[in-house]
Amino acid sequence: MKTLIKLLIFSLLPICVFSQNISASEKIKIGLIVPLTGENSVIGEKIIKSIRMAVNKINDEKIEIIPKDTKSNPIDALRVSKELYNNDGVKIIIGPVFKESTKYLDDLVNVTFISFTNKLIGNPKNVISAGVNAISQLQTIKKFNKKNNLSKSIFLIPRSQFKNEIEEAINKTKIKHKEVFYYDREPTKLTKQIEDLTKYQIRRNNLKDEIKRLEGLSFKDKETKIENLKKKDTLGNINFDSVVIADFDENLKSVATSLLYTDVSSKRVSYITLNQWFDPTLLNENSLHPIYFPSINKKNYELFLKEFRNTYDIEADQLSFLSYDLLGLVYFLIYENNFKISNKIFYKKNKFKGKI
Repeated sequence: MKTLIKLLIFSLLPICVFSQNISASEKIKIGLIVPLTGENSVIGEKIIKSIRMAVNKINDEKIEIIPKDTKSNPIDALRVSKELYNNDGVKIIIGPVFKESTKYLDDLVNVTFISFTNKLIGNPKNVISAGVNAISQLQTIKKFNKKNNLSKSIFLIPRSQFKNEIEEAINKTKIKHKEVFYYDREPTKLTKQIEDLTKYQIRRNNLKDEIKRLEGLSFKDKETKIENLKKKDTLGNINFDSVVIADFDENLKSVATSLLYTDVSSKRVSYITLNQWFDPTLLNENSLHPIYFPSINKKNYELFLKEFRNTYDIEADQLSFLSYDLLGLVYFLIYENNFKISNKIFYKKNKFKGKI
């Protein structure tokens, strides 16, 4: 579904409508389809807890959330969605969690799904991808590059399923870049590929040749200059000003380590990556700093984690955080539409401020 809604960095709007003795016919019924049984049941339970926090924050008796179990299965996702539509008249459903579970949802053309997935390619037309997706992140990186006069970025993309999403985002955002480079995650292949990309051996030989050339000359401060060169790893310019590494966790660190090995440090070019959810192992990796990534609001994220922990005595996760705002978003759009539920509310230009 083409949507003009922009999920920005935000804090939940204080919309509070108090009403008494609401009849069943006046209820705003919103479906919630998440895995409540099976290996992903913990994810679903945390999402329900987050939604409950959001309901309490909004404090409007009109809202009725009707949860159903997808069992992480596309057939069950369709089945429970039909129940919500046919039995309860639900036209807006938050969920499902996984892209695979959206497979058959276009059977319900009168229902709008706000899925947690960040995948954009191949979704049914009535499914909105509400995850932190590649396009929204590259739009932020595009603004960052413009602000910092970075126009010769190299995109480093792993040969993985995520590759198509990044390619689509590059095309749609029209972000300026010098080159797109695909790499293998296997360490020995990766190191050789980064060496070739950065022309490491050429720059290494340039250094050796320059030292040899100076050794054959006679001039003032010759020994000092040669000693200074010997402290270097390479000699020569790098023909790009930034790298956008489209990877995560240990794979991201492997790419960055390979860049460091080839004498392309974050002091020489800007290291940019995708949202890392404030991974402490990355933030503590001083050799990679400075490293930049688009992100949610860190302060709000930490406050949410604390509130969730204090309320339920368990740790929240990213989907908990996202689900909190998704209910706020749906409520806000319905509120703006005088409590009339229609898929048209998702086509209007709106700015909503939530936690993320």
